[in-house]
Amino acid sequence: MADIIELKATDLAAMLCSRVCHDLINPVGAIGNGLEVLGDPTQTAMAEGAQELIANSAKQARNKLEFARLAYGASSTAGTDFDTRECERVARLLFEIEKSDLDWQVPLILLPKHKAKLFMNMLLIATMAVPRGGLVTAKIDGAAGEEVFTLVSTSDPEKRQKTLMPSGVEELLFGNPEGGVDARGIQPFYTGILARMTDMELKIGVEDGVFTFSATPKPAEQAA
Repeated sequence: MADIIELKATDLAAMLCSRVCHDLINPVGAIGNGLEVLGDPTQTAMAEGAQELIANSAKQARNKLEFARLAYGASSTAGTDFDTRECERVARLLFEIEKSDLDWQVPLILLPKHKAKLFMNMLLIATMAVPRGGLVTAKIDGAAGEEVFTLVSTSDPEKRQKTLMPSGVEELLFGNPEGGVDARGIQPFYTGILARMTDMELKIGVEDGVFTFSATPKPAEQAA
């Protein structure tokens, strides 16, 4: 097995910041375009469309920021545990701007901060498996401290769309991508870091049109 790539803290922070900027540049740019139209007296016929563009783009930017704050940042949640009700709130904001639907099967529990971040980043990867729409099921089972995370994604069969394995995700998750790590792949790489920090074992695959992504606690001797 190839050695796991170790990033400096400054490089990791820079790449995650770049990822957030990449997610926001399109909706923020669209807001700017809409404002330009509203400010141009010769474009009054397009004012209604510009207002709709600004509203939709502002919603996208806000929802992506809310998700990034929890999945990557410190968030404003007090203490070291995250309430899964906050995770659900942020997840549903994400799915308001995604093409897929969310089936949230998570009990009301407290999760250690890094485990909560792991689950939310796994959820984001699960959406990548159905980029044109489908259903993403998010589940947490098990006793406190022994939680098992399961994400299942399926495309809409009526639309004849394929469920995909996101490109390069497997190598990035396990920390040994052949071409190294850049800002484009930092999110799944960061997910792998969170899994190793929390002693969770990841499994990912696509079979018969179903994408399954799970994280289970490592045995105590293996974690040690």
